[in-house]
Amino acid sequence: MYVKNIKQYKCDLRLQIRGTRKAIPYDAKAFMDSEIKRRFFQTDEYRDAEIIFTYVSKPNEIDTLNIISEMLESARRVAVPKCIPEICKMDFYEINSLNQLKSGCYGVLEPDPKACRKVPGRSASCVCLVPGLSFDAHGYRLGYGKGYYDRFLSNFGGSTIGLCYCSCMREELPRGHFDRPVNIIITEKYVKRINCSL
Repeated sequence: MYVKNIKQYKCDLRLQIRGTRKAIPYDAKAFMDSEIKRRFFQTDEYRDAEIIFTYVSKPNEIDTLNIISEMLESARRVAVPKCIPEICKMDFYEINSLNQLKSGCYGVLEPDPKACRKVPGRSASCVCLVPGLSFDAHGYRLGYGKGYYDRFLSNFGGSTIGLCYCSCMREELPRGHFDRPVNIIITEKYVKRINCSL
């Protein structure tokens, strides 16, 4: 996809997608979040994962707090990120309870490093739920512009899953040389597996 001014295009697209998400009625969002959660729990990747890496959602994002809560109740291993804003990097820590989260960077709930154990993401037997404002048909994402996940995923060894509302999906998004597509996209209507060898 060729775009003359890619930075401005991404800024405009972020505003557009944020507007789309903000316009979703509360009841419709709750239903779509529930459908996305159900489809995720039905994947082989989830069932076979040794540990699940996931972002902690803010109110306007697909709800991962319910996903995390249900995984913990099922005695699944869960790791969530703590940002290091000085270098736009993040580390993941395994949590055993939502009570181990506290307000951190950008108003996002983060793990308390004093109460949690840092875990690497290099094992092939782990899964990472990847946030994004939008994903395209090839698995590429439009992030929030800080690069945290781009850096983390460059060394991640497991399967990656993007969660997205159908209304926020795009046929094609601009991509950079270091961008990597997710392996799977889950919306409220379908699960799409990406052929990342293309």
